[in-house]
Amino acid sequence: MNIIIRENYNEMSRYAAGIIAGLIRSKPDCVLGMATGSTPIGTYRELIRMHRDEGLDFSNVRCFNLDEYLGIGLDLSKPYNEDQSYARFMYEELFKNINIKKENTSVLDGRAKDPGKLCKWYEDEIKRAGGIDLQLLGIGGDGHWAFNEPGSSLASRTRVQALTKQTLDDNYEMFYKNAGTAREDMPHFALTMGIGTILEARNIMMLASGIKKAEVVAKALEGPVTSQITASAIQLHSGGITVVLDKDAASRLVYADRYAHVEALRKRYSI
Repeated sequence: MNIIIRENYNEMSRYAAGIIAGLIRSKPDCVLGMATGSTPIGTYRELIRMHRDEGLDFSNVRCFNLDEYLGIGLDLSKPYNEDQSYARFMYEELFKNINIKKENTSVLDGRAKDPGKLCKWYEDEIKRAGGIDLQLLGIGGDGHWAFNEPGSSLASRTRVQALTKQTLDDNYEMFYKNAGTAREDMPHFALTMGIGTILEARNIMMLASGIKKAEVVAKALEGPVTSQITASAIQLHSGGITVVLDKDAASRLVYADRYAHVEALRKRYSI
């Protein structure tokens, strides 16, 4: 596991974007798994800058979104602050600002009449695309990945998931409060890639920023693997793992000095 600690959010975001850009340049038709939430916004903005200023080409890139609320989907007829779908988030924060093809952006449509069938289709689509080359992830305040809430099976697949009170509270503050939506009216279920699905990605990159994430980051990276902190499944991944943190998010890590030493060695010997 390659754990990278940067001084602040902007430096963290630039580093993460550099990894994604490097993959795109070496494999122009790569398959990316995309995450929503506040943490990756800086990374997406840096990728947009690279596309605009450096010609980073997304024309052959394929993307799969991690998750979506059940019951809603992309609705461009509404203003951004009224369309709370994760598909809309990705459209506004990244897709509309780069040259990715619409047909190459796959999302879980929360309006599907048969969510179970949709989830099976999504799994099949990922396989048909050749699997995910790099899955981008954040980490929830209770240690969850995507909408894999505490107690989710570490072998779980794409499915419908009931949301915990903490997730509802966190997402209400970020996505719904400013839109004037009553808390009881926000979706209480979601569609999500499973932990087993995520672990099949060839490479994983997890981002975390801020002091509020420090304790749960330490539990996920240095504590036991447990379904109560689904992000701890990162310890089970056998491929390339990169965790990019700012200093605040890394502040509870016991072995932070060791991670800095390993990064210095990798840099020195180009490993």
